[in-house]
Amino acid sequence: MKISIFGLGYVGAVTAACLARDGHEVIGVDVNPDKVDLIAKGESPIVEPGLSQLLIDGVAAKLITATIDTEAAVLASNVSLISVGTPPIERGEPDLTYVWNVCKQIAKAASHKTESHVVVLRSTVPPGTLEKCQNLIDSITGNNSIHLAFNPEFLREGSAIKDYDQPPYTIIGTESPVAEAAVRQMYATVDAPFTVVKPSVAEMVKYVANCWHAAKVGFANEIGRVAKAFGVDGREVMNIIVQDTKLNISPVYMRPGFAYGGSCLPKDLSALLYHARNMDVPVPLLNALPTTNSVQVDLAAQQVLRLGVRQIAVLGLAFKPGTDDLRESPAVLLVKRLIGEGCQVKIYDPAVYEARLMGTNLAYIQSNLPHFEGLLVPNSQQALEGAELAVVTHATPEFHQVLLDAPKEMQILDLAGVFNQTSKELGYHGIAW
Repeated sequence: MKISIFGLGYVGAVTAACLARDGHEVIGVDVNPDKVDLIAKGESPIVEPGLSQLLIDGVAAKLITATIDTEAAVLASNVSLISVGTPPIERGEPDLTYVWNVCKQIAKAASHKTESHVVVLRSTVPPGTLEKCQNLIDSITGNNSIHLAFNPEFLREGSAIKDYDQPPYTIIGTESPVAEAAVRQMYATVDAPFTVVKPSVAEMVKYVANCWHAAKVGFANEIGRVAKAFGVDGREVMNIIVQDTKLNISPVYMRPGFAYGGSCLPKDLSALLYHARNMDVPVPLLNALPTTNSVQVDLAAQQVLRLGVRQIAVLGLAFKPGTDDLRESPAVLLVKRLIGEGCQVKIYDPAVYEARLMGTNLAYIQSNLPHFEGLLVPNSQQALEGAELAVVTHATPEFHQVLLDAPKEMQILDLAGVFNQTSKELGYHGIAW
């Protein structure tokens, strides 16, 4: 392929070198003539292991050239990658000026071409940016001859070439078959599965990945502080934690839904926060966990109240399905809130209905819902009878079928992701989708 790359910073330089190594013809474009001169001579503008040799090889093979001439680069290529910076401004808002400028330049140049052109945005941008790029380009060209895709990069400084060659997946955010085919061809030699999604999803994934990395760093550091205060080596602790790929480092819990609860997570987090306070160890990330958990319950209650309903069926009362444990269950707190707001609630939870509650489990529910036995019903039909809204807190096959069979006029608030695909049905509401 013939590929022009706009922006010869970290991502652009690494991408150019790797694409040329894989046999593509690459034209680097940058407004900085110094960067252009370095790339044209096969010299790296950044320090990155292995990059200098790849650039030398690419220039020697006449697969890498560089220019400040935008139009020439576009006319000589089939695909243009945009990897310009999006630095923060003012309150943290990303500055997309460079993205808009490059889009305009590519559009003006491509309007002189007879064949279609593909633009692949690689810069980190907020969801909705690619759509705005498409509108901007179409307004200049006056047609739909330019096809766009968003292709996030996951290159770490210091291991960028290895990361380029061994990504977990290659994400293509596009609704254009032409752009999708071009990106697939561009990465044909990279051994990774392709994931094709809407552009806004791909744009969001990039932000989430980096925020998750930041959260992991902050979490490990806070655990290290508390461990040290106990006289424990936090490195040893975290080395053991990450060996558990069944729960700790896994997809488990990593999905939007309702709040956490039960007898373990709230209690143990509370205990660790207590000891951190007593030992004067700052743990702002850990301190935020109970707050954000409570917010999720509040948001669920607010969604119910905004719907203006009063007759409500709640499917699932225990903190998770398959148990009768009501301790710290977010569903209990939600029901308590709704009753306080004047709602009439009926609850169906087969495990709780059949259980013989005792001990701390019974004490907890009696202190929060003193007359909860009167709210429980033996089957889903009784729960849904007369209900205006069904609130589901457990993603079980039974509840999935119950909701499929529910009266069409009944609204649904899905707090557990019972339906994998976001429903477009009027009356279906998800808490985070």
